[in-house]
Amino acid sequence: MLSKQQILDAYHYRHACKHYDPNKKISQDDLHFILQTAQLSPSSFGLEPWRFLVIENSEIKTLIRDIAWGAKDKIMDCSHFIVILARQQKALQPGSEYIRQQRTEVMKLPADVLALYEGFYRNFCENEFNLNSEEAYYAWASRQCYIALANMLTSAAMIGIDSTPIEGFPLEKLNNALVEKGLYDPQEFKLSVMVAFGYRAGEARAKTRRDFDDVVKIIK
Repeated sequence: MLSKQQILDAYHYRHACKHYDPNKKISQDDLHFILQTAQLSPSSFGLEPWRFLVIENSEIKTLIRDIAWGAKDKIMDCSHFIVILARQQKALQPGSEYIRQQRTEVMKLPADVLALYEGFYRNFCENEFNLNSEEAYYAWASRQCYIALANMLTSAAMIGIDSTPIEGFPLEKLNNALVEKGLYDPQEFKLSVMVAFGYRAGEARAKTRRDFDDVVKIIK
């Protein structure tokens, strides 16, 4: 097992990399490891409301560079660039085919559990979390995408790989552009967030954070 200090060292090492060395590439084994930590991330009800697109196509990279100001100085030099998609209401609403397949074929829940699960999930969506619109489902799924994103950032740092989470883009414009290129069905997915991985060019700024006692409050 890793020590607590080794884990903290990785958090101190990680930063939002501003410039990448274009001559250094991540091995396929390391990339697969990072993606596995996303795949194994927790999600509400175990629904895995995400998809990860590893963008290697130069035309798509150029398109993203020209639209997403947050990716402009990174996407062409970083080793790997990943677009994270959130599943849409069609897949996540109670009774959907995606949920049926997830519960029966992936989670392999027994028949007597499925009915209870369905009722509990429907109540959660309709009454407890008020997931009553496409926008509400997207926001819920996107929050879970960020859990997978965070795990990827940390796992990369633990093996000495730099990263940059990217929200700097006009959401609807870039989403529509990627859909027009045929990357995904807009009824099934919507762009959530993006992330670059690679190796830093130059030294990172010293990490700064608010004091521990300013952000952590113990309620007794």
